[in-house]
Amino acid sequence: MEENEFILTIDNLSKFFGKNRVLNNIFLHVRKSSVMGLMGENGAGKSTMMKCLFGIYEKNSGVITLDGKQIDFTSPKQALEHGVAMVHQELNQCLERTIADNMFLGRFPTKFGVVNEAKMASECNRIFNDLGLSFNPKEIIKNLSVSERQMVEIAKAVSYDAKVIILDEPTSSLSEKEVKKLFEIIRLLKARGVSFVFISHKMDEIFEICDDITVLRDGEVTLYKPVKDTNLNEVVAAMVGRSLESRFPPLTNEPGDVILQVKNLSTKFNPKLQNISFDVRKGEIFGIYGLVGAGRSELLECLFGIRTIAEGEIIYKGKRIFFKSPKDAMRHNFALVTEERKFNGMFGVETLTYNTCITNIDQYKKFGVIVNSKMKKAAKEEIKKMHVKCTDEGDIISSLSGGNQQKVVIGKWIERNPDVFLMDEPTRGIDIMAKYQIYELMIDLAKKGKTIIMISSEMPEILGVTNRIAVMSNYHLSGIVETKKTNQEELLRLSAKYL
Repeated sequence: MEENEFILTIDNLSKFFGKNRVLNNIFLHVRKSSVMGLMGENGAGKSTMMKCLFGIYEKNSGVITLDGKQIDFTSPKQALEHGVAMVHQELNQCLERTIADNMFLGRFPTKFGVVNEAKMASECNRIFNDLGLSFNPKEIIKNLSVSERQMVEIAKAVSYDAKVIILDEPTSSLSEKEVKKLFEIIRLLKARGVSFVFISHKMDEIFEICDDITVLRDGEVTLYKPVKDTNLNEVVAAMVGRSLESRFPPLTNEPGDVILQVKNLSTKFNPKLQNISFDVRKGEIFGIYGLVGAGRSELLECLFGIRTIAEGEIIYKGKRIFFKSPKDAMRHNFALVTEERKFNGMFGVETLTYNTCITNIDQYKKFGVIVNSKMKKAAKEEIKKMHVKCTDEGDIISSLSGGNQQKVVIGKWIERNPDVFLMDEPTRGIDIMAKYQIYELMIDLAKKGKTIIMISSEMPEILGVTNRIAVMSNYHLSGIVETKKTNQEELLRLSAKYL
């Protein structure tokens, strides 16, 4: 390849934290008007590389060039001003402000010393129309879905006239329809000369949208090829050091008698669930599928006492139950793994020990006083059981990769030993090997008689690890199918039934 083919090059980049080398002379070469897929297990070094590019971390060695000129950004603001933008997986927006405010945060246009809101709205509408998006610039950002908020961030990157846009797990909260729309936008911008770094754990998407692929493992580049010249097995082997015979472990659990019944459940306040009825068996992995916004998370929140039920009933172990709060649900041995772990699934500034033990804190008290040694012992056991990559139980959880954070979040509930696990997108943003380990864990829990109700937006996943699947459509339950007897076409048809 000619050197002038590349818009962004990173060469011989190394980064140390103390004596620990997390990046070892790695490289990333992004061609003009192309999409570079960046893959690797959680903790492989992808985020560290991007933080060195954006000036969040100071690199120890290496050279970065943008459009032929050597650069060394000292802040994300400087990177943005030079045409390098990033849309993070965990969105960091001002939820109480408008879309326009978020789009122009830190660079508000002024007229006579006053913020020019008319210009902001006009510029937002121009960008939205150009990208085929239909947002009202005056809408408060918290009123948008996660997927809509993500689209706003992509539009914001475009507003900077970015030459390179890094997308970090951009489809983790998107429906198939929204993924299709995102890919249309990527192709549109690529045709205009914009380049992308597409960070993802979803193999199918990498092969669909990317031109080239770079794989990291343990801080080193293990694969760099045009996508057309590689295959899934080679990519997996580059990521984990060995081939993976199957994406999913054998489903060896055998569901027993019905343990949970939901009858004619409806909610009063928007969004309103409508007349939901289903049952779940002991030792079953029960999937819930549907488009984003179909009411899946709201249903789990009803089961966990977060949302108020207007009509209907829930019967657990033959008794009618009514949870007034999550604490009430926990007393009945229910657990909820939430979709957005950083928002409501963990305490980011606390240690692994704290996050592992917080849901079961009374078990570590003696005469009313917390015994730290008991907490540390429990955390060490869960770290080992969940294969968490960390220094020790004293690490701050936010310093871990997303996949390892998720393992801790799941581990804290396992430490409590619940009977019913409610899991909302439990493998979101997790690499293929970590996903496999979580699938094995779920199957093992089901074999031990635990009941799992699992939401997933990934079609292969919902078909690969469940016994039955309930499909939601516009806050209605449109059907329940046996996983072995269904297919993608039927799930898609059911998910559109009430649209």
